[in-house]
Formats: sequence, C-alpha cells, structure tokens
Amino acid sequence: MIPVFNVANFFLSMEKEGDSDITNLKLQKLCYYAQGVFMALNNGEPLFEEELLRWEHGPVCEELYHEYKSNGANVIPQVCDNNVDDMPEEMIEILDDVYSYFGQFSAWKLRNMTHEEAPWLNTGDSQIIDKNEIFTYFKNHVIDG
Repeated sequence: MIPVFNVANFFLSMEKEGDSDITNLKLQKLCYYAQGVFMALNNGEPLFEEELLRWEHGPVCEELYHEYKSNGANVIPQVCDNNVDDMPEEMIEILDDVYSYFGQFSAWKLRNMTHEEAPWLNTGDSQIIDKNEIFTYFKNHVIDG
C-alpha cells in the first residue's frame, strides 16, 4: 500500500501545464476509482490504507480533502514530483489506466457516477465505505462487467 497522497500526486502530475481541470472534488473521485480498480485487480488488496467516507458529493478521503480544501472549487496546481520511483510498475500502469479513462470526465460527471454505484448507495451518510463493498462492486461491475 501507498499513502493516498502519493496517488493524488500521481494524478496531479498527469495534468499538462495550463490544461488542468483537477479540483478537490475530481481528485477525490479519481482516488476512489483508483482504489476500486486496484482492489479488483489485486484480490481485494487496497491501494491505500486511508478510508473513504460517504459524503454528499460522493466518496471522499477526509485527509486528502483537508489537504486541498483551501483550493475550494478551483483547480489544484500541478505537482512535479509524482513519487513514481516509490511505486511498482504494475501500480503505475493501473493508475495510468484509471487516469486515462476516468480523467476524461468532469468532477460533476464523476460525482454523479459514484451516486449510482453500490459502495456509495449502500453506506450511510458520513460513514466509512467498506473496502469489501468497494472490492466486490469493482470486481463484478468494472473489471468483469
């Protein structure tokens, strides 16, 4: 496992200068999808340890939210150091695939997508989204579906 901040830095480094649209909302959803896809491909092993919570606008990692909340709804500045030297090649490939697919969508599109998925639907407000729920959903609907 790696810290969620390494996942976030990876996504923030993928944006091209002046071509970024990653807000805190979008970053949260990219990390959620990275966690789900990684778990589905690795027999339930989490990508990062930090918990995801069911908030009004979809799954949120609270630690990550607080790190970037000062940006409000504005784009988060690009990160130059993506920490890939600390990541196995398979992990980099998965994150790259998640970004290639989910990164094309707006923050609000991603938010709306999460609102139609079992991990968010089956969790009470402000509660931790069970990692087994994430694994099962992504294994059955995203990877195998």
